[in-house]
Amino acid sequence: MFPFSQQVTPAVRTHLDAQVSFMNDLSKSMFKSFQQMCDLNIQLAQTMLEETTTASQQITTHTRPTEAISAVSARAQPTAEKLRAYQQHLSRVAADAQVELARVTEQHVQETARTAKALADEVQRVASEETERGMRNQQDAMRNFTDPFKEITQRNDANRGQQQADGAETGGTSAGRQPPAQTSAPAGRSTGSTAPH
Repeated sequence: MFPFSQQVTPAVRTHLDAQVSFMNDLSKSMFKSFQQMCDLNIQLAQTMLEETTTASQQITTHTRPTEAISAVSARAQPTAEKLRAYQQHLSRVAADAQVELARVTEQHVQETARTAKALADEVQRVASEETERGMRNQQDAMRNFTDPFKEITQRNDANRGQQQADGAETGGTSAGRQPPAQTSAPAGRSTGSTAPH
């Protein structure tokens, strides 16, 4: 992976803001739908409790079993109607929740897609810069690796050139000088070799 800077770029911030806004609106609509379903369930429970209480009171007030059975059967039809109404309300809440989720998604999808594209462009730009920088560093390292003795060779060539220049200076002055003359023996002493007479 490429090392990215730790700072949050404007493209990342914009994309995160768009994502957070989308999630907030989505959560609000889902919570609203959930709250409606909870209210519907509470209302159904209250209605069923009232129906049960009414039916039990009617059963206890009737002395004949046939009157109790007829009272219970008379309560069955309104209970079924209420369950059907509950199912219709539940279907409506689910449909409204789907419509609301679609509306929120449609509202945020363009902004989220735009910020995602801007973020992708930013990441691509940074990645290409990092790749280019890495390639330059690698090329520099390869150049130094292929000729590690280049600096030493240049230093030796410079020293050799300096020595030749120094040698030319000393050679020029010694050519103008005479070699030291042989000293003759002092007079009166013989050197041990006599010249023929």
